[in-house]
Amino acid sequence: MGNRLFQEARQAVEALKVAQGHDVEHLMAVAKNAISSAYANTNLAEQHQLTELQKEIDTISNH
Repeated sequence: MGNRLFQEARQAVEALKVAQGHDVEHLMAVAKNAISSAYANTNLAEQHQLTELQKEIDTISNH
């Protein structure tokens, strides 16, 4: 079983990728919070993946 917080962060970013309209702002906040929560409880490889997920959020927010 993987890190639950890490999995929640990944799922939140995936949901954000397909969100439209008003959902985008809400899901962006959820995804950022999930990444932040997961970061302290992950190993180095997962932290790298969380950094990549944060970059995806940054890309979405810049559009």
